[in-house]
Amino acid sequence: MKPEDTSNEKPHRHIKHTERRDFLKKSSLLTAISLAPGSLIKAAEAELDEKFASALEQLPLSIEVNGKMQQVNVEPRVTLLDFLREQLQLTGTKKGCDHGQCGACTVHVDGKRVNSCLSLAVMHQGKKITTIEGLANGDELHPMQEAFIKHDGFQCGYCTPGQIMSAVACINEGHANSKDEIREFMSGNICRCGAYPNIVDAIADVKNGGQKA
Repeated sequence: MKPEDTSNEKPHRHIKHTERRDFLKKSSLLTAISLAPGSLIKAAEAELDEKFASALEQLPLSIEVNGKMQQVNVEPRVTLLDFLREQLQLTGTKKGCDHGQCGACTVHVDGKRVNSCLSLAVMHQGKKITTIEGLANGDELHPMQEAFIKHDGFQCGYCTPGQIMSAVACINEGHANSKDEIREFMSGNICRCGAYPNIVDAIADVKNGGQKA
C-alpha cells in the first residue's frame, strides 16, 4: 500500500513555522526593551528632546565678526566659541579647557579680550567680534603675529591664537610696561609647551617698538 499523500499539509506547516519565527522575534524584541536599563531609555528620550529643542529654540542674532555683519539664528545656549567655530567656520579660535581656565579661546569683543567659551553668542547682539582670522590685513601679518614668529613664541601652536589675541589686548590695555607686568596680565593664557619667555619677549618687542597692537 502506498503511503498517504500529505503534500496538502506542507503549506500549512510552513505557515505555522513562519508564524512561530515571527512570534519569537517579537518576543525577543519586547524582552530586550523590558530589560533595557532605565538610563538607556532616558538617554534615547533626551537625544530626541535635544533635537526637537534645537529645531525650535532659535533666536535671531545680528553681530559683526572680523568686519563683516552676520545675520543668523542661534540657540540661546550656544557659546560664542561654538558659534564662531561651528556656525561661521572660524576655527582659528581654539577650544581648550572649555571652562575659561586656559585662554585658548580668547577673542576681542568691542576691543576687550573675552574667553569665548564662557560667553553666550546671544549676549553679543550688535557687538563687534575680532578673532585671530581678523588680525592680519590680507597677506600682511599683524605686528604681534610677526613678533611671535620672530621670537619663536610657540611650539605646538594650539594656544597661539589665544595668546596672540590676549597679547594684543594686553598692550592696548596698558599692561605691558615691564616683563613682570606682561607675565601678570598674560597669566590667564596657558602654554603647555612652556614657551612663556619667548611669548613675553614677543610682546615686549611690539610694545617697545612703538608699533600699534
